[in-house]
Amino acid sequence: MSKKIFVFFPDGVGLRNFAFTQFKALGEQKGHQIVYWNNTVFSLKEELGYDEVKINNHSIHRLTSIYSRIRKHIELNVSQKKFKDDVYPTYKFPFSYTGLKNTLITFYTKLLIGLNSSEKGIVRIRKRINSLERSTEKYQYCKAQLQEHQPDLVFCTTQRATQSISALLAAQDLGIPTVAFVYSWDNVPKAMQVVETDYYFVWSALMKSEVLKYYPFIKESQVIVTGTPQFEPHYDSRLLQERDVFFAQNNLDTAKKYICYSGDDETTSPLDHYYLEDLAHAIRSLNTKGKNLGIIYRKCPVDTTNRYGAVLEANTDIITVLNPIWKPIGKQWNEILPTKEDLGLLYNVCAHSEFVTNVCSSTVFDFVAHEKPCIYFNYEQPQLKKGIRDIGQNYNYVHFRSMPSQEAAVFCTDKKELEYLVSQIIEGKLSNVLEGKKWYEIVAGTTPTQASDNIWKSIDAILRK
Repeated sequence: MSKKIFVFFPDGVGLRNFAFTQFKALGEQKGHQIVYWNNTVFSLKEELGYDEVKINNHSIHRLTSIYSRIRKHIELNVSQKKFKDDVYPTYKFPFSYTGLKNTLITFYTKLLIGLNSSEKGIVRIRKRINSLERSTEKYQYCKAQLQEHQPDLVFCTTQRATQSISALLAAQDLGIPTVAFVYSWDNVPKAMQVVETDYYFVWSALMKSEVLKYYPFIKESQVIVTGTPQFEPHYDSRLLQERDVFFAQNNLDTAKKYICYSGDDETTSPLDHYYLEDLAHAIRSLNTKGKNLGIIYRKCPVDTTNRYGAVLEANTDIITVLNPIWKPIGKQWNEILPTKEDLGLLYNVCAHSEFVTNVCSSTVFDFVAHEKPCIYFNYEQPQLKKGIRDIGQNYNYVHFRSMPSQEAAVFCTDKKELEYLVSQIIEGKLSNVLEGKKWYEIVAGTTPTQASDNIWKSIDAILRK
């Protein structure tokens, strides 16, 4: 029996997984009517011809952001105490004391954190957030849309957006089943779960255990392992371009072997440009010894800094820039949105590079899917000084404890070793692929090509209840 499914985009992060993959087509094959409930500035109707219901009221309660930060801090405090682990405070962003308004907000925030740092306190703050959002015009606006369009289920494409709270509350208050997809591999331990839904779809058994560990109010039956559509395009051979064609289109030299440098955002790796410079020096040295290597630099899609400029300009003979095909729709970082074309670009960067280098990103899995190694930079730069975040803490985060061993990536712990590691990989003497695949399976599940289908099967099972 055909059902109307609202695929809810509270922001643009879910576009890649649920608008540009086979997800929609699979749902329609099962007879469902797919309507995108769209809170973003990206028009799925105009760009892709998809049925959509636009949410034009974007006003969350003025206190929701403050209370969401309070909730996050409390959850991290509880985790620190409960699990006797000092990693959790490192997930917190510093408070602002710039100006009277920010100072007052900080004092208010810290007061409520202090008064509610317990599991009962988490419940109180969550109820407060829900109460605030139910009082908004946006809640009434979304409720009216749901009453007009009568969806059978709302599938929220990320669990981490405050913009989704009022809409999901409206659905629940109308008795419409709600599902949230846990968006990223590191989100659960970082207290990034903003919404409360009837069901949660997760990447793997590991992620399911994490959800149950950190959110004891969630029942096991509510958490369903589906995998993630994030990596499905890497198995679509239709995206592959012939090497000569791809190289000609992107001004690459067919005589060279290329290493991908995958850039990071400024928060994760504030001195990221110096790692690119180190790689360029290593490549230049190897080329004097008979190698013929180049670098493909693919920046972090939401990085709008110009910090790489000097390194790129000084190494135009070695580095070719292949920027992600993302579109800035607005001025905020979360208004720089992916495009379907970028799936093909990333596929071919992986396919035609020898390996990837970066600081702690999930691109290790993109490349492992193509049987390609990854070097993780894990040394600090001499430019590191007080006030600049070191990269070393990234590898202490909980999600890196999922590695089956330290061989799941090639860790470069000293820049003096970089040239040697590059040469060893190029010569086929060093690889993390075998162990990296084990890690990939732990994190992303056992069926990376079937995630979209698994999600629809799980939606069907919920609808039958």
